[in-house]
Amino acid sequence: MGFVVRFWGVRGSIACPSLQHMVYGGNTACVEVAAGDGRIILDAGTGIRGLGARLLQEDARRAQLLLSHTHWDHISGFPFFSPAFVGGRAFRVMAGHLNAHGGVRATLAGQMMQPMFPVPLEIMKSDLIFEDFEAGDRFTLENGVHVRTACLRHPSGATAYRLDQGGKSLCYVTDTEHEPGKPDQAVLGLIEGADLVIYDSTYTDDELPSKVGWGHSTWQEGIRLCRAAHVKKLVIFHHDPDHEDERMAEIEKEASAMWDGAVVARESMEIALG
Repeated sequence: MGFVVRFWGVRGSIACPSLQHMVYGGNTACVEVAAGDGRIILDAGTGIRGLGARLLQEDARRAQLLLSHTHWDHISGFPFFSPAFVGGRAFRVMAGHLNAHGGVRATLAGQMMQPMFPVPLEIMKSDLIFEDFEAGDRFTLENGVHVRTACLRHPSGATAYRLDQGGKSLCYVTDTEHEPGKPDQAVLGLIEGADLVIYDSTYTDDELPSKVGWGHSTWQEGIRLCRAAHVKKLVIFHHDPDHEDERMAEIEKEASAMWDGAVVARESMEIALG
């Protein structure tokens, strides 16, 4: 059956609605994965607003939302996910880092409380199912999509996902910080032999020394990991807001010269694995 991957938000840290971010996109992290007639949503950054409008247009009634973590750039679009406000729809929301912090429901409800947001989570009329797990767990989603997870190196924790179905595999690995010269074995194990890896490429190798402890990686490390793990294609993702279109074009050129399996994520980009 395979997957169709669509990118609705590719930026990290904060949304960038400017003329200098038009080519690659300014919305924060949100990736849609179509698996047959099922929908899997990876993160709920500002890009999920556009996805929600599309789901309403298509009268899609169900989806599963997997959160890498709950920093603002990955959940700030959730209160604007319009299908969640409509009855007769069902959304399963999952996270792997919040068991010790009250769980995913409490976290998402917290950002929708006064005085930070005008309407509470309870206003949403869809059937919302919240589930917490521990990073490292395995489970199966609707349509027989098998999920493996791994813990990532990020402040407050983050979870990487590998989706497998019908002999095709997709990995979503953001946000994570690597130690130069020491490949992350958890990431290598998760992505081994994958068809597609979406990887946190916020910085460059030259920029990383001044960003130690911030919880992000580089596009060069993404290439090194993917080549070592025999991955077919890397998507450079979670772009630094300071990397405007001109800089992103330079990164795209440098990355393709380093490895022809690397592409740079752009909003509205679609990749079929089937």
